[in-house]
Parts: sequence; C-alpha cells; structure tokens
Amino acid sequence: MLRTDRFLDIRRDPHSDELLARGGDSEAHGILQRAGFVAVVRVHETYHRVPSGLTEDEESRLVTDAVARLRAAGYHVDCDADYNTDSRPASYPPLGSSVAHVAEWIRDATTTDEAADALTELTAVHDGVLSALEEVLAATADFHDGLGQAANPYIARRLRYLADEHLRVIRTDLSETRNQLADRHAAHTGRSTCTGEVPSTEQERSPVCACPPPPRSLLVTPPPMAAGLRR
Repeated sequence: MLRTDRFLDIRRDPHSDELLARGGDSEAHGILQRAGFVAVVRVHETYHRVPSGLTEDEESRLVTDAVARLRAAGYHVDCDADYNTDSRPASYPPLGSSVAHVAEWIRDATTTDEAADALTELTAVHDGVLSALEEVLAATADFHDGLGQAANPYIARRLRYLADEHLRVIRTDLSETRNQLADRHAAHTGRSTCTGEVPSTEQERSPVCACPPPPRSLLVTPPPMAAGLRR
C-alpha cells in the first residue's frame, strides 16, 4: 500500500500567485523549512509557502532546491516543469537528530542510572542541551535589539522572558528528575536485558534461555453482532 504522506505537490497557486508546497509528513516539512519555505498552519492542514519579497529567479532556485532535497530523501514530488531537476544533493543528519538520540537512549534504558546519564545531556549546567538553547534565545533577542523596527524590542523581551521563565521551569524540573534517578540505582521493573545464559544453579542444563516466557495474550471476545445486521 502506498503511503500518501510520501507525496508532495509544489505549484504556484492560481488564486494567490504564491508558490505552495502541500502534502508530506513531518520529515518532509523539515526538509521544506531547511530549503527556505515558511510553514502555514491551518485548522485542517499544514502547508508551506516561499518567503515573501523574493524575485522570480530566487523563488525558482529555492523551489528547485527543495524538489531536489525531497526526492533525494525518497519523496515523490509533483511540480511545475520549471522546477523539475535531476539533482540529488547529499543529506546529513541535522543537529536535532543528536537530541533525538537522547530519547532513544531513555527508551532503551533498563536502569535508573542509564536514564540519569541520558538526562544529564540535557541538564548539564555548562554544556547541556538546555543551556545551549538558552544561549540561542539570548542571541536571537540580541539580534532583534539591533533591527530597528518598532516591534523588535518587544520580540527581544519576549524571547528573554521565555528563557528566564519557561525554559528555567523545564530545566529545573528535568534536573530534579535526573537527580532523583541518579540516587535510586535501581533496575526498571518493566524492562530487562536477556543475556541468554543459563544459571549454574539450574538443574536442567539446557541451552535454552532461562527467562520466563512472555505472558500469553488473552483472547478478547468479539462484541455481539447488532440485530439489524443479521440477515
């Protein structure tokens, strides 16, 4: 069965004259944003448009690059002939993938120590992910201070507020969670690692793993058929 979220359509809208990209999943949306598109979030869909103020040549280069990136990632892109390309640029893991690895680390953790080590990558005071995010917010606020438009000082203050209030709450709570896990030194009761070894105290020295068998799933009785459906 074909996955519809692997298909995208990039064309100029006949009503607004904007170049719009529709379709795709979250990975495709990330590729579009890295190519320069701007996300438009509506109630029933999220689509992308090219930034305003571009020349026709700039729009063409942006869309052609997006088509090439999407196709290189395995997406099927239907587009106007002007933006069709055989280019397949190399792709590299984005910075966010290293943070997502922390989530995988926690999902695979079988002890509180392993989970604490993973959370340390987020909460470390000097070089943790959250400290780096705070620096990004501060740098973006400083950038807006010098742009000169009337709304920019408000945006700068808002970014500093997010760093000082909301991000601080997240960092404080996660740090406390990490510290509690680091003090427990316990195995996760719902997760275990099978070594495949037979204990020396077992009488039956078979080569079969001594782990208990997985619990049998109970058969669920199907709901009774509605009388109106019987013939």
